[in-house]
Amino acid sequence: MTAFSIVLLAMIAAFLGMRLYSVLGKRTGHEQEPVLPRRDERGAPAPVRLEDSDAPHAPQAAIPDTSGLVYEPAAEAGLRSLLASDRNFDAGRFMEGAEAAYRMILEAYWKGDRDTLRDLCDDDSYQAFVDAIEAREARGETLENRLMGIDSAKITAVETSRGEARITVHYRADISAVTRDAEGRMIAGSMSDAAQTDDRWTFRRAIGSGDPNWLLDEAEAA
Repeated sequence: MTAFSIVLLAMIAAFLGMRLYSVLGKRTGHEQEPVLPRRDERGAPAPVRLEDSDAPHAPQAAIPDTSGLVYEPAAEAGLRSLLASDRNFDAGRFMEGAEAAYRMILEAYWKGDRDTLRDLCDDDSYQAFVDAIEAREARGETLENRLMGIDSAKITAVETSRGEARITVHYRADISAVTRDAEGRMIAGSMSDAAQTDDRWTFRRAIGSGDPNWLLDEAEAA
């Protein structure tokens, strides 16, 4: 083989390599996004693919470790069904909003902030909060509650029906709760001890809606 042939083959190989990089090394915007990001991926500017070749590979185990996920295993099928209907849905970003909504709704209820509750709740949930606020105000009582922290929050169920998605989240949180009467005397709770709460809240949203916000549909103790 002549020196000219060797140089020519090298140039062809380099050209092919650049073409492969231009096709495989760039995203086209049509790849399937990961529906189920892990909790430690939620702070990333973009979802990380679970199948990335450069990600560290954990040894296979008979029972997968789901401790770092934002969902319970029973909710996985529902999440995949939701993604099939709404490709823009991202579980990690949803959970960021769900944790923020949990704090905002609780604080609005404690303060009697009806406007904030109106923005974050559907009609039935809003009315339930307002009824409780009005009963508290009629007794002359005020709340000095504080959300000390959310210990955990995970999606436990996902339903899609008639163009609407409903997602249930189980929260475990520490709350310091104090109730005072009309004279300012503490009649319940503690200033120093926080109690752990278990709440199960369900949010709903029309699939494909231009409004990205989810509304609280139900709230109950877990």
